[in-house]
Amino acid sequence: MLYQIGWFSTGRGPGSRNLLKTILENIASGIINAKISFVFCSREEGEAEGSDLYLKMVKDQGLNLISFSSRKFKPEMRKQGKDDPNIMRQWRIEYDRKIMSLLNHHSADVNVLAGYMLIVGDEMCEKYNLINLHPAAPDGPAGTWQEVIWRLIEDRANQSGVMIHLVTNELDKGPRITYCTFPLKDPFIDPLWEKHEQKLKSKSLNQIIKEERKNNALFKEIRKMGVIRELPLVVQTLKIFSEGKIGIKDKHIIVNDRIQHQPYCLTEQIEAFIKD
Repeated sequence: MLYQIGWFSTGRGPGSRNLLKTILENIASGIINAKISFVFCSREEGEAEGSDLYLKMVKDQGLNLISFSSRKFKPEMRKQGKDDPNIMRQWRIEYDRKIMSLLNHHSADVNVLAGYMLIVGDEMCEKYNLINLHPAAPDGPAGTWQEVIWRLIEDRANQSGVMIHLVTNELDKGPRITYCTFPLKDPFIDPLWEKHEQKLKSKSLNQIIKEERKNNALFKEIRKMGVIRELPLVVQTLKIFSEGKIGIKDKHIIVNDRIQHQPYCLTEQIEAFIKD
């Protein structure tokens, strides 16, 4: 029986469409021996141009589409939740329960959060095997990709990476599944580090962040180095899942029928892909 993949996305922009397109191409070519069982989108038609394009693409591909708007679900409660974490937690539980009821007749071996812009609540984490991409190495910083990069710069880190982890009720702290790493010190990027050190002689890091934000040259290069590895890591991870080399059982990562406490390193495969 073909390996079954569930796909969760908000479908906001071209990145979400490109990720889905890439996975479908790798399924069609036989690199990933699986099928996408369903696509869940947290937006409905007419909410935004980006998500409308995403929904059209899913339909054009003939995939099973389930869409249910998070924006339209109990909007007053969600608004109150922005100021009250307990209300937001309850809203999230109720929204997730609606999703689970819609997915009652759909199953998947693994579910990918691919540009899914909502935090998943405890009940969904328990019911489904959900995996997510995090833009750092297993021992790297937590937080958004912007926070990760500035922390790497602050720590003058020698390397970074990208990893895929199991989603649990602890944000970004689920068991690490796969990862790759890359150096942050080499002849190309070293001059950017040197320029950064020069700036620090007259400004604090917080001043640099406030003034330059995403336009900082070192920040942009580190981001670029991570982004070019994200898609290949998702592809290679789903490939080894579909081949049975790695699995999930009782919220543990399994390799060769044994619980794997260390994540599966795919650096060699990812670097080979990038060079090609």
